[in-house]
Amino acid sequence: MDSKTLRILEYPKILDKLASYTAFAPSADLARRLRPTSDLREARRRLALTEEARLLLAASDLTIGGARDLRPILEKARRSAMLEPHELLDVKSTLASARNLSRTFERLAGEYPLLADLAAQIPPPLGLIDAISRTISERGEVLDSASPELGRIRRDLQTVHDRLMSRLQRLISDPKVTPYLQDALVTMRGGRYVIPLQADFKGRIKAIVHDQSASGATLFVEPLSVVEFNNQYRELQLAERDEVRRVLTLLSQRITENTPELEHMLEVVARLDVTFALAKYAEDLKAAAPSLRPIRPRKGRAHPGSVIRLREARHPLLDPESVVPIDVELDPQTYALVITGPNTGGKTVALKTVGLLALMAQSGLPIPAAQGSELSVFRSIFADIGDEQSIEQSLSTFSGHITNINRILKRAGKRSLVILDELGAGTDPQEGAALARAILAYLLERSVTTLVTTHHPELKAYAYNTPGVVNASVEFDIETLRPTYRLTIGLPGRSNALAIARRLGMPEEIIAAARAELHPDEVRAEGLLDEIHRQRQVARETRAAAEEARREAEALRAELAERLERIEDERRAVLEAARKEAEKRLEALRAEMEALRRRLKRARQPLEVVEQVEEELEAVEEALLPPVERRPAPLPAGTPPPSGPLRLGARVLVPRLGARGVVTAMGEDEAEVQMGALRMRVRLSDLQVAAGEPAPPEETAPAEAPAAPESGLAPSPGVELDLRGQRVDEALEELDRYLDAAFLAGLPWVRIIHGRGTGRVRAAVRDALRRHPHVASWEPGGEGEGGEGVTVAKLGR
Repeated sequence: MDSKTLRILEYPKILDKLASYTAFAPSADLARRLRPTSDLREARRRLALTEEARLLLAASDLTIGGARDLRPILEKARRSAMLEPHELLDVKSTLASARNLSRTFERLAGEYPLLADLAAQIPPPLGLIDAISRTISERGEVLDSASPELGRIRRDLQTVHDRLMSRLQRLISDPKVTPYLQDALVTMRGGRYVIPLQADFKGRIKAIVHDQSASGATLFVEPLSVVEFNNQYRELQLAERDEVRRVLTLLSQRITENTPELEHMLEVVARLDVTFALAKYAEDLKAAAPSLRPIRPRKGRAHPGSVIRLREARHPLLDPESVVPIDVELDPQTYALVITGPNTGGKTVALKTVGLLALMAQSGLPIPAAQGSELSVFRSIFADIGDEQSIEQSLSTFSGHITNINRILKRAGKRSLVILDELGAGTDPQEGAALARAILAYLLERSVTTLVTTHHPELKAYAYNTPGVVNASVEFDIETLRPTYRLTIGLPGRSNALAIARRLGMPEEIIAAARAELHPDEVRAEGLLDEIHRQRQVARETRAAAEEARREAEALRAELAERLERIEDERRAVLEAARKEAEKRLEALRAEMEALRRRLKRARQPLEVVEQVEEELEAVEEALLPPVERRPAPLPAGTPPPSGPLRLGARVLVPRLGARGVVTAMGEDEAEVQMGALRMRVRLSDLQVAAGEPAPPEETAPAEAPAAPESGLAPSPGVELDLRGQRVDEALEELDRYLDAAFLAGLPWVRIIHGRGTGRVRAAVRDALRRHPHVASWEPGGEGEGGEGVTVAKLGR
């Protein structure tokens, strides 16, 4: 890409914003070096990578962890210098972070394949993490276990230190010595332990003087009785220092040997962090990934085959609260746009918006525009904009324009996008208009996609009469005398000079005289343009009112649905509480019946009455067994469902858990939903297709979803079998038939309802499941599924 164009379109400011989202210096530097690609496949890969990162960060708080900027450390290691303990800890922290990222994406490879491919480039830790951990503590201290010699030295050092301190303590505690001391304490001077002696008693203790206080009243002396201990202690300290250096040098050599691998690891971690930064920046911009299209020249036509379709596009560097979105769309017959309108009306901003958004898309950064936007991937983008420093600066000179335009004309081709601001300005109007037409014609002959702004009315007529070119204008409000910044495709800008003069109080006779000087065709054309603009304004206001009404209706519908959800939650809570209370009472009654049975049995009384009561009790329990199901909230008449149909691969919301997931298997009444690392069965009535998440196309299911049953499979018997009220032999016979049918239909799991009762049917069912060849495993029903009254069996193929 042309470096001057990148600067003119303020692309470096986008990179600075991007760098502010990175986590450490290498990724910030990498973000500032990011450049647009002209390769369609690479641009699409970058955007897809960013979109994966947006999905990942929406579902987790994954970061690069404790990665550090190792570049100065690796440069030091390359010179074979010894690394300090804190530097080695930085290496360890970065290696651990890289290892965690690698393991995380190995686990998530099915959901985020592009990120997993990038993380797979991280080299293994090479044993350095363990080596550093065995050598250096988290506080940056070299451990005794770093080497056998260091451990021995430190043990000897401790022994000598203890003996030295013991001797000094006895000395300062001696009643004969204490009167001579300034304080009864042991201190250190010059690396040797000493005691504070009053200067007046110098010579009373045989000692070596090492220092004195500032007043001279205290001498710090080393008694001759501890000189040998101090010597041993100092020698061991020096030996410890040398051994620590030897250990650190050996560890540093390992870093030096693996410097290329560590540099590559740092680069991959930085690339992952830049991808996360792209995702965070896109979220803050409320950006959307555009569809990137190839440039396909059309045979026998001048049109280069480029596509520019931006909907509600916003300049990313302007205040999002005040910027006016614009729509820029070139139809299949158009590849040049001529924008006219008043100064400060937004013409230059419109040009910069298109150019900058094209650069962002080709860099892998979603653009601040609505869904459905499309852009071609241009081989090169050129811009000549007078305000090269910023939008508010003044125009450059005519000669500067021509020099830059001449450079652009030499380099632009069919796969280029050329943006020219104020074409033909800065010189004689007649010559400037002629030059502007000639430049635009030159670019059109060479099939170059071109966007220009101008004040020359001749270019309006040229655009109207030339195939492939279309007029556009920025609007101006005559009432407020201020621009609206809206871009209108298909209409040239109006002069507005006479209208503005009248609005500002110019005498009417002067206005009439000026109008009489105009050619009648120009007056009629201006009148037609005024009428068209008025009609467009009426249509825009009508459309805005309709959109506002639609939004209000949607808000009311959402509020109603939320209220119905709350009511349904309260209904379920009340009924569930009643069901659980009934279960508790039944359990208590069952316990009483069992106690009565035991007493009657001991008394050798008949049990027929008790068994009859038990059967009635079991019937009551089975009626209470099913949990309270959620009833779907009714939609208003004529209102379509909020999203697509529920099928394999659909993204769904589980309101009961407040979680989102993906449907990985389906039965008649239930579905299996993957929510992160959790996979669970949920009733279809408890699922909602996630709003704003379109269901996948019918012909392609997500990679993580199991394949749909082949056409040769038997019809499904349903995922639920109810055996309540049956005897054991009847239940087992029906269970066997059902399992065969479920297996042939390819069901992944089934739910058998047998009730609690006396437990005989439950025990028989579970024993049969344990021995059945089609059953891989089984488990009791979960909370809300019926508990011990239900058994869930997973089928194996």
